[in-house]
Amino acid sequence: MKTDYKNWVPNGMIAALTAGTAVLGTGAAVLLCTKMNPTAKKLLAGTAGIGAAACGGMLCWAVYAHDKFSYDGKRQLSRQIVEGTAEYITLPEGGVGLDVGCGSGALTIACAKNNPQGRMIGIDRWGAEYASFSKQLCEKNAAAEGADNTEFHQGDACKLDFEDETFDAVTSNYVYHNITGVNKQQLLRETLRVLKKGGTFAIHDIMSKARYGDMQQFISELYNEGYERVQLIDTTTGKFMTRKEAALLMLGGSALLVGRK
Repeated sequence: MKTDYKNWVPNGMIAALTAGTAVLGTGAAVLLCTKMNPTAKKLLAGTAGIGAAACGGMLCWAVYAHDKFSYDGKRQLSRQIVEGTAEYITLPEGGVGLDVGCGSGALTIACAKNNPQGRMIGIDRWGAEYASFSKQLCEKNAAAEGADNTEFHQGDACKLDFEDETFDAVTSNYVYHNITGVNKQQLLRETLRVLKKGGTFAIHDIMSKARYGDMQQFISELYNEGYERVQLIDTTTGKFMTRKEAALLMLGGSALLVGRK
């Protein structure tokens, strides 16, 4: 059995952009050959042409990103990020960790494989916008990896269905920036709420100031509350990717919040 962690840039997006580019490009060409009012022709053909160029540009980006993120490709950036994040998680004997927004189960499984003495729970809403991800896919990937110390459930990152200090570790990867209308530091607080005293955490996301606010102030607040260790690691300076890659992939500001409560 082979794992299928999917691609962060789905094939459906590439297919849709290819079709859009073709349709708009063809439409622009047809309009230029059509007998009609010159002014209207110029306006309509120009609009279609601009649309085709825009779709074409997005298509080029999608193909580039798909190649970089692919688990089967040469770069395998997704794998590097997942496995690099999992390295920060340690579970005690019989301990339990929580992965928020587990998607296809990659980070949950990586943490479970690194900690056979414990187990990992992955939760996700598996919404329509990520239709290729599902609980069944996570379970199939776990079985393919031989990670029988995992389980997966429906869940909401904004309001976790767990009591305070339930888990020995918490993780997340590129989830919170996708949640609109919610303060990102509040999302971090909600995840850290369910972490036990002495537990480890590793949360990776696009933590730019525009999205997350003052993270240094946030870290200071955690220390004031008694957290043992907190560190914000820029992952765009060679940790996971280069600054050029981050810019081209629109991942600027990516960082790991790691530490011990």
